[in-house]
Amino acid sequence: MSQHDFLVELGTEELPPKALKALSDAFQAGISAGLDAAGIRYSNTHAYASPRRLAVLLSDIELQQPDRTIEKRGPSTQAPEKAVQGFAGSCGVGMDQLEVMETPKGNYHVYRGVEQGQSTASLLPAIVTDALSKLPIPKRMRWGASRTEFVRPVKWLVMLLGDEVVDAEILGLKAGRKTRGHRFHYNHEIELIAPADYARVLKETGKVLADFAERRELIREQVIREGERIGGTAQIDEDLLDEVTALNEWPVALTGRFEERFLDVPAEALILSMKENQKYFHALDADGQLMPYFTTVANIESKDPRQVIEGNEKVIRPRLADAAFFFETDKKQPLEARIEKLKTVVFQQQLGTVYDKTRRIEGLAAAIAELIKGDAGYARRAASLSKCDLMTDMVFEFTELQGLMGYHYALHDGEPEEVAQALNEQYMPRFSGDDLPATRTGIALAIADRLDTLTGLFGINQPPTGSKDPFALRRAALGVLRIIVEHKLDLDLHQLLTLAAEQHGDLPGKDGLADRVLDFMLDRFRAWYDDKGISAEIFLAVHALRPTSPLDFDRRIDAVSHFRNLAEAAALAAANKRVSNILGKQKGEIGSDIDTDLLQEAAEQALASALTAAEHDLQPLFEQGDYRNALERLASLRDVIDAFFDNVMVMADDAAIRNNRLALLKRLRRLFLGVADISLLG
Repeated sequence: MSQHDFLVELGTEELPPKALKALSDAFQAGISAGLDAAGIRYSNTHAYASPRRLAVLLSDIELQQPDRTIEKRGPSTQAPEKAVQGFAGSCGVGMDQLEVMETPKGNYHVYRGVEQGQSTASLLPAIVTDALSKLPIPKRMRWGASRTEFVRPVKWLVMLLGDEVVDAEILGLKAGRKTRGHRFHYNHEIELIAPADYARVLKETGKVLADFAERRELIREQVIREGERIGGTAQIDEDLLDEVTALNEWPVALTGRFEERFLDVPAEALILSMKENQKYFHALDADGQLMPYFTTVANIESKDPRQVIEGNEKVIRPRLADAAFFFETDKKQPLEARIEKLKTVVFQQQLGTVYDKTRRIEGLAAAIAELIKGDAGYARRAASLSKCDLMTDMVFEFTELQGLMGYHYALHDGEPEEVAQALNEQYMPRFSGDDLPATRTGIALAIADRLDTLTGLFGINQPPTGSKDPFALRRAALGVLRIIVEHKLDLDLHQLLTLAAEQHGDLPGKDGLADRVLDFMLDRFRAWYDDKGISAEIFLAVHALRPTSPLDFDRRIDAVSHFRNLAEAAALAAANKRVSNILGKQKGEIGSDIDTDLLQEAAEQALASALTAAEHDLQPLFEQGDYRNALERLASLRDVIDAFFDNVMVMADDAAIRNNRLALLKRLRRLFLGVADISLLG
C-alpha cells in the first residue's frame, strides 16, 4: 500500500507559554488516536511547538484506509417478513443476500459484507478538527466578526500529504502549503514542498526552531555557558526553562548585571522577582551565594546585543528596588507587632481569624514539642509569630515567600535561631518530595498547623469531596504522615487529633471528630504506598488493624512486604483466611483458654505447643515493633498449621472438643493479628 508523510501546522498568535507543551502533546495524541481509530497505519509521529505554531509530522502514513469486514445482526428468523425486508434494505441488499446465524437464543438474520476503506486524504480534515476540538483549553476566545473559537486567533493552516495539499477548511482557514518565518527575522511566507522538510526549512530560511525539545536544550546550553562566562553556575529551574522555551522561536541567551546593593535583600526574594516577573535565570558563585547577574533569553539575534542587555537592566532595576524597599520597610516593625493585625484576616468563617488559628496552634505545638523532646517554649513562640509575615509588604507582593520572610524578619528581630527557622519550616513539605522540617520546633509547628486545619474543617463538616479540596486537606494529611514516619517519631495520631480538636472548643461535628480525621489520614497512606510500589493487599492487611501510630503503621507495611516474599507466605495467608472464615461463622463468644486434656490428635497437640512457644517469643518483638522478625517467626509455624488442617476436624461433634479447637484457632489468629490481617493477602 502506498505511503507518504503527512504534515499539519496551525499558525496562531502567541500561544500561552505555560500551556504550550500540553497543547502540543494533546494535538499529537489526538491525531494519532484519530488515525488509529480509522485503522490507518504510520511509522512514527513528531510534534513541533513554538509560540506561533502547533505542528505534527507523521511518517509513512498509508494513503488508503483498509477495507473492513462488517457484520450486522438483524431480526430473528421468526420475525415478520416486512421486518426482514426493512433490515435488508438498511444494509443495501436484498433478502436473498442475508445469512442465518445460530445462537443459544435462537436463529437470526445477519448481513456480512466488506466496507471499502476511504482515502486517507478524505479522512484527515475530520481527524485534525477533532484533535483540535479536544485540546485542553480551559477558555476559548473569538476574534473579529468570526464565530470561530480557539485558544488564540488562528492565522494560517498547512496540511500536506506527500507533496499534495489536503483539501480542508478548519477553524475558518483553508489549508495550504505556506508557513511563516520568525516575526522579526523573516516575517514572510515560506512555501513547503515536502512534509519532511518542515523543520529544516523553518530553521534555515525562517529563523525558527520549531522543535520544542531541541529549542529547550539549546537554551539550557546557552544559559549554562553564560553562567560559566561570569565565573558562576547558572541555576536551571525546569519549569522556568519550559516557559522560556515556549516564549522563543530563535533563542539567544544574554547576561546582564544588577547593583550589588540589592544583594542585601534575601536572595530568595530577588530570585523570585527575576523569575516570576522577567523570566530570568540566576547564577551562584562557588560558595553558593547569589551573584549580581541575570541571564535573559531573547527571541531575536540582535546586531547590537548590548542594547538588549541594557534594556533588560533598566527593567530589572525597579523590580529589585521594590523588593529592597519592601524588605527595609518591613524590618522597621518587629513581627510581634503584627500579631494584632491577624485579627482582621479571616481564616474560615466558622473557624475564625488567622489570629484565632495561631492561638489554637500555640497550645498544640507546645504539646507536640514536649512529646518529641523539643522545647515547648520555642514551639509556643514560633506558633505565635507563625503567620505574622503574611502582614508584611514583601509577602503581600510575593506570596510564595511566606514563611521564608518570617525566618529573615525573626532573625532581624533577635528571635532564637530555632524559632526563626520554624517559621519557614512550618510549610514543609510544600509539595511531593519536598524537604521536611529539620528542627524539633519546626516539626511541632508544621504538624500542629496541619492538624488544626484538618480537625477544624472536619469539625464543621467540610471534608474534601471528589476533586474539591480548597484547603488542601489531602496534602496536609500526607505532610503530617511524612514528617512522622521519615523522622521516626513515636507519636499517636489519635492522641494528637484529640488535642487538636480540644483547642477548637465547640464544633458542630465534634462527636467522633478525632476518629473521622484519623480514618481520613490513614487512607492517605494508600496513595503514598502505591507510589512506592506497595500493593493494595499489603496496605489493606495493615489498615485492617487501624494502627494509630503512623510510624508503627509503616513498620508493619515493611514487615508484611518482606513476609509476602517468603516461601511460606501464600500458604499462611490461605490458612489465615480459613481460620477467619471458621471463626466468623461461630455464634457467641469464643474462649481463648486451651484445655490440654482435650487435645486428642497429635497435630492439634503440636500446634498448641508451637503456639505457646511462639507467644513467648513474639511478645518482646511486638513490644519493640520488630514486626519483620515477628512475621518470620510466625512463618515457622507453617508446617504445624498445615498438619493441623490436614489431620484435625475443627467442628467435632463433641462440643467441648470443638470449642477447644476453636480456642486454639483464635489464639493462632490473634498472633498473626499482632502484625496485620494476613488473610487479606490471599
